[in-house]
Amino acid sequence: MGDPAGIGPEVIAKALSGARLHNVCRPIIIGSLPVMERTIKALKLKQRVLPVDGHETMMPQRGTVAVLDPLETPLGTFKPGIAAAETGAASVAFIKKAVELAQLGCIEGMVTAPINKEAINMAGCRYPGHTELLADLTQATESGMMIVGGPLRIMFVTTHVAIKDLSLLLTQAKIEKAIRLAQSALTTWFGIKRPRIGVAALNPHAGEHGLFGDEEVRVILPAARAAQQQGILASDPLPADTLFGKAAKGSFDGVVALYHDQGLIPLKLVAFGTCVNLTVGLPIIRTSVDHGTAFDIVGKDVADPGSLIEAVKLAARITQTIMATTPAKKGRVGRVA
Repeated sequence: MGDPAGIGPEVIAKALSGARLHNVCRPIIIGSLPVMERTIKALKLKQRVLPVDGHETMMPQRGTVAVLDPLETPLGTFKPGIAAAETGAASVAFIKKAVELAQLGCIEGMVTAPINKEAINMAGCRYPGHTELLADLTQATESGMMIVGGPLRIMFVTTHVAIKDLSLLLTQAKIEKAIRLAQSALTTWFGIKRPRIGVAALNPHAGEHGLFGDEEVRVILPAARAAQQQGILASDPLPADTLFGKAAKGSFDGVVALYHDQGLIPLKLVAFGTCVNLTVGLPIIRTSVDHGTAFDIVGKDVADPGSLIEAVKLAARITQTIMATTPAKKGRVGRVA
């Protein structure tokens, strides 16, 4: 559910109101039962909430939504659209329960609605976001963020950092890790046997042989060449102003972007509202919406469920790919929380 005070409950209710997601998986909501009931009632949707504990075989009928509420006591009164410790703690509890169920094999994948970083910190959870918390909970040795939208699949070397710090933060090891994670995701989860990975340069014209910066020669090219020596089809650093266009037309299966806006601007240009955040490197499948809690529009019935719909569909597709290649899982129907 993400933060109950955000738009998570609304986009979930809207996304599950039709048959489109029920046709690709058996969805279960991990979140506050009373919040979900109030949200469905406020939106005047023809849905019935079905409480479940998450471990039994469950096949809800059309018109019902399954909800697992992991909170020991029902979530009390809170103000929608306001960051608070209570809702921050609840959102962390939902994440922990989903991870537990995924690791037990009760669900095949988890999809996260947005959390509020201020709220979870108010609750004493000192993480900058989902990715770091999930990596800790699953004890992943390395993980990273890939965002998928339209024809683009983009892996990020850095995310929420200041532009002025980029030169110091970009290291050969970090770039090699991003290329390695991109390779893993494209082969294992997208079923591409020999993916072509475009590696973005940092400076205009890829630095023009050091004229506009030395990051390409100093760290990006060595990282790309190290990946190439391991058999990965990674490019040398390419000017970003042409790389993303080439990737959108099919010349590359994925792109490694060096910083947040370098990758997000082209992504949102071609797929605004339907991009999906995919955490690569975890032992479980996790996708997420590409937007925040949007406190300013909570309760106005204007939140767009498009990104959540695509996130659930992507988690289901990845699950199906894994099931098709894992004998023990063939024939199972995936449950996505």
